[in-house]
Amino acid sequence: MLTSIPKYVVGEPYQQNGVWRYPRAEYGVDQTGLATTAPDHAGQTADGEIFDQTAMAAGHRSLQLPSIVSVTNLENGRQIVVRLNDRGPPKPSRLIALTKRAAALLDIHADGTRVRMQMLDTETRQLQAELASDGPKLDVAHVPREAIAVETLPAPSGASQSLRVRVAAARAEPVRQTATPSATVPLRLPEVVTQVYVAPVSLFVDAGSFSRQDYASILVNRLATLGARLTTSYTAPRQKAYRIRIGPFADVAQAEAMLERAISAGVNDAAIVVE
Repeated sequence: MLTSIPKYVVGEPYQQNGVWRYPRAEYGVDQTGLATTAPDHAGQTADGEIFDQTAMAAGHRSLQLPSIVSVTNLENGRQIVVRLNDRGPPKPSRLIALTKRAAALLDIHADGTRVRMQMLDTETRQLQAELASDGPKLDVAHVPREAIAVETLPAPSGASQSLRVRVAAARAEPVRQTATPSATVPLRLPEVVTQVYVAPVSLFVDAGSFSRQDYASILVNRLATLGARLTTSYTAPRQKAYRIRIGPFADVAQAEAMLERAISAGVNDAAIVVE
């Protein structure tokens, strides 16, 4: 059980497996990639908590900590909410490292599971503001842990997702708090699984995004031997309108091999994405 209160951190640039990572504060995050299970380690997380494999938590290489995100398994439609509180995963082909409990609820498999990670901006800003101001927080050691029950529902005709969730009642354990629950984001998130509709997806290597086509074309030519191509997104922010993609790939192993080639070619921020 958690025995420490997190602190808000962004952090300095750091090197991981020969690749420099640059932490940053960012909101409106919507990323896809591969999830993994966080390895055991002693001591604290990057934001100052005791590392806990039973918490609804996860690690991310660059986003500010703590942050609240939803994670959707794009292979089975399971969706949960976790708190980013650590750095990782160390493997460049992975987007997020979930605790063992969170990974079990999503049914994450060892060779990499396709996921979508979306930041919950309101909850993230609220939690970060409370930590920065030393405002009201729940007594972490006494937040109840809820039992979980999941009901899988087919997507109704014409609908993009099913929002029906069934959660068992929490154990009757008293909660000590310094403010009303509505005024704060719990530091220990409940175990809630939502079943949503997902469509088949493919794996690509994202080699970069640009606001100008001429800049993007330079990188495409540089990676021509890897099969890179230029695509245009009309829904992405202007600074990411022109994207360089390699793929699709039939399986994770092929995508990982191409990612290694892209990084070896000098594209250190290349990543596996799911579309």
